[in-house]
Amino acid sequence: MFTGIVEEVGQVARIEHHGEDRRLTITASNTPKELNPGDSVAVSGVCLTAVNITAGSFCADLAPETWVRTSFSRMHEGALVNLELPMKANGRFGGHIVQGHVDGVGKLIGLERIADSGNWWLQIQLPRDVEKYTVYKGSLCIDGISLTVARLDGTSCTVAIIPHTVEKTNLNSLRAGDPVNLEADLIAKYVKKMMTTEPRETSLTVEELVGQGF
Repeated sequence: MFTGIVEEVGQVARIEHHGEDRRLTITASNTPKELNPGDSVAVSGVCLTAVNITAGSFCADLAPETWVRTSFSRMHEGALVNLELPMKANGRFGGHIVQGHVDGVGKLIGLERIADSGNWWLQIQLPRDVEKYTVYKGSLCIDGISLTVARLDGTSCTVAIIPHTVEKTNLNSLRAGDPVNLEADLIAKYVKKMMTTEPRETSLTVEELVGQGF
C-alpha cells in the first residue's frame, strides 16, 4: 500500500521489448538503495515489482495488461517518473490510501501558474471510469501524487498544486495532451459498490446451502 507522497523522481533509462512483455530500467539516486528483489515500488502511480537492482537503478517487468492500461504505453526513454516505496506499518499516513492499481488514464489539459501566487492549477481530463468516483474536495491520485480535487466541471478536474509538489515530482516535465495515470479513492469505490448491489445476508444462495447439508 502507498500514500501518494512522492519520495523521488526517477528517469526511464531503457524500455526493452520481449514479445508482448516489456521491461523498464529506471535510474534514481535513493530508491534503489532501499529495494530488494521482489519488493513493490510505485512508478508514477503503478505498483511494480523491482528486479535487477543496482546502486543507481532497478528494473520492472510489465505484462501486456499493465502496458495497455496505463500511460506506460505512451512512455519514452528519458521520461521522468514519480517513485514511492510502500508505506511501513509504523509509518505516518501522509496522503491517502493508494494501491498502485490504475483505474484509468487521464489527459493533461494544462498546468498554469495562479496569478500573484507561487501555486499552480493542474487540470486533467478524466475518463468515465474515474470521473464517477471523483468528488469535490475528495482525493485523487494523479501519476502517483496524492491530490485534492478543487473543482469539477463535467469530466474536467482541477487541483491546486503548491510549489513543493511541482519541484519534487515530474509535473514540470509534462505537457498538454500527455497521459497521466489515475487512481480513484478506494473508499469511494467500495461505497458505490454497496449502493448499487442488492444486499444479501450470505454469499451463498439457499439452494447452495441446502446442497452443502445446512
